Amino acid sequence: MAKTTKTVMDMKGMDRALTRMAHEIVELNRGVKNLALIGIRTGGVPLAERLQQRIAAIEGVMPPAGILDITLYRDDWSTLSQHPIIRKTEIDFSVDDKILVLVDDVLYTGRTIRAALDAITDLGRPARIELAVLVDRGRRELPIQPDFTGLSLQTSRQEHVNVYLNEISGRDEVVLET
Repeated sequence: MAKTTKTVMDMKGMDRALTRMAHEIVELNRGVKNLALIGIRTGGVPLAERLQQRIAAIEGVMPPAGILDITLYRDDWSTLSQHPIIRKTEIDFSVDDKILVLVDDVLYTGRTIRAALDAITDLGRPARIELAVLVDRGRRELPIQPDFTGLSLQTSRQEHVNVYLNEISGRDEVVLET
């Protein structure tokens, strides 16, 4: 049976969603004091950078941002590959007592976020950790919920959500594959 694809968010929709999310982050945290963004490799990194730019445009202050690699923290890494690709975590600020916004492209089972929480707590003790995702596709295996969401989709296990980001794939689009 042939796969069908449907664009569920185009470039303009993604831009609007990220702008709204940036405003929500600033509003919930009453500004950017003590706030930092951390993008989860791979898709969360450009999204965190975009949110950082939007927050700076709103508040006039650029919150710090970092990059988190969670490869060795995953509970399924050995089933993903015999030789996992481990990239560098790049967080050049202390996470202690910070309000951290973890950023990822898609929230599905919750396992990526669980791994990210483990990795963050190995770096220190933040005051609070919030979660921003471009797409929440439901079907959680762990009790993890986003604080900021660009788009909520109820999907089946057979469906796939592909997020294409200009920085990685040369286009901005969210596609549902059935």
